[in-house]
Amino acid sequence: MKKPFAFASFLTVLLAGGHAIAQPSNPSAGLAQKLNVGPEESLVMIVPAKGVQIYECRATKGQDGGYEWAFVAPEADLFDTRGMKIGRHYAGPSWEAADGSKIVGSVKARADAPEEGAIAWLLLGAKSVGPDGAFSHVSSVRRVKTVGGIAPGTGCSAAAAGTLARVPYTADYYFFTRE
Repeated sequence: MKKPFAFASFLTVLLAGGHAIAQPSNPSAGLAQKLNVGPEESLVMIVPAKGVQIYECRATKGQDGGYEWAFVAPEADLFDTRGMKIGRHYAGPSWEAADGSKIVGSVKARADAPEEGAIAWLLLGAKSVGPDGAFSHVSSVRRVKTVGGIAPGTGCSAAAAGTLARVPYTADYYFFTRE
């Protein structure tokens, strides 16, 4: 299937300008199998992200009267390899490029991060929900190389109910398209 000219042109500029890295897609030997994309998908860009994972202190679902930190949403900026902002990542989960193209993901597979204190590595299916552009043909997203982002271990109680915790994290998002 031939990709639209605008998408192909954007990728050519993106890759030629050093905005993304086209590298082998194995995140780690032990996790690669669990987070593999289909054979019809190809890596088109790797986008570093820096932001926060947002949690809210909520009563647990049960009769124990306890409280726990519940995940609310990510909030992160997406960068090229030179550190220039090229988009953002937020609730949905959604990824939106500076050109307005946007995808929403759904988790297909997960694996514990190899680094202690880091959020899980994920494989997500992606669906375009915006105009044609940089992200509109992305079919899968792999989140790897996570640092930080896990829910706080303390501080959630009846007195703190409803408060938010914004936990810093970084990750690399691998974007794939179908050939």
